Formats: sequence, C-alpha cells, structure tokens
Amino acid sequence: MSFEQILFYFFSAVMVGAGLGVITMKNPVHAALFLVLAFFSCSGLWLLLEAEFLAITLVLVYVGAVMVLFLFVVMMLDINISRLREGFIRYLPVGVLLALVVAAEMIYVIGPNNFGLDVIQAPARHAADYSNTAELGSVLYTVYVYPFEIAAVILLVAIVAAIALTLRRREGVRVQDPGKQVMVKAKDRLSIVKMDAVKEGDK
Repeated sequence: MSFEQILFYFFSAVMVGAGLGVITMKNPVHAALFLVLAFFSCSGLWLLLEAEFLAITLVLVYVGAVMVLFLFVVMMLDINISRLREGFIRYLPVGVLLALVVAAEMIYVIGPNNFGLDVIQAPARHAADYSNTAELGSVLYTVYVYPFEIAAVILLVAIVAAIALTLRRREGVRVQDPGKQVMVKAKDRLSIVKMDAVKEGDK
C-alpha cells in the first residue's frame, strides 16, 4: 500500500468520524468543531487529488468564515439543548435506516468494483508549473460560462430578495433616505450664526 493510499484512508476515516460526531454531539459548539474537522479532512482529500484551489477555498470560506460565524451565533444565543435532544432517541432508528439506504444507493451507483485498495490509484502527476487554478478558470469561463453566469444571477436575485425582506416599514422609526443625503449641498449642512462677543465677566 502506497503512502497516498494511507493518507486517503486516514483522511477518510477522520472525515467519517467527524461526520458522526456532528450528529451525535449534544453540545452544538462541539458539533460545529467536529464539522470544522470534517472540512479539514475533506480539504486533505482534495490535496491528494491535486485540487489545491478547492482545498484552500474550502478552508478559507467554510472554516474561516461560515463556521466562525456559526460558532458566534451559537455561543451568543441561549439555546435550550434539552429540547433539541428530545426526539433524538425516538427518531434514531429512522435515521440509521435512512443512512444505510443512502450508503447502499451510493455503493450501487458507484459500483462495488470501485472499492478496495487495488482500485485506488494516485492521480496522474503534472508538471511543476501546472496550475489547477488556471485550468479551473479556463474551463469555468469557456465550457461552463453560461451556467456560471446563471448561477451568478440567481445569487444576485437571492441577495436582493434578502435585502428587500429586511427593509420593512415600521411606524415611529427614524430612517435615512440616501437619495436626500446625496442631494444635500454644503450650504444646507452648515449654517453660520453671528453672535455678539461675550466677555468673561458678562452674564
């Protein structure tokens, strides 16, 4: 067994164990930390596939931004852990059955011939100046340019919709009008008032 295969099984075992920890931990902070560990293990698998850009993006975006935000929200909110765990034991058999069904479907789709030590092979080696980031950008902006633009438009619509949902009109709340702020001139912002000089002893 080669060194790449050992690393593959190591990261895979860590990722599976971290995934189990996410759904079994009672503390949501511990579950989030297990999810961070799963992301790091997945990035290690992508490094084995020479997909450095995806691995770094996963760590920076999900671990460095999304999970940090999630941890802040979880730690600031007063979450009733006991109420969240009330139906865990009751729905555990259904969850285990569903997990087994999903695993069986994955094995059936991928095929039993694609599992085992003799099947796993190291990816083809590239030259030292090979950049998968440049290759990904070339494919993304040539072959998949239209799906990429459609996804960008969908995300833009989602951002606009989220902003529109937060702009609710409330009575008695002072709000700012950016249009009026832009139209204000310097003379409207500053008024010079002439006053008589006042000496120190004057009342």
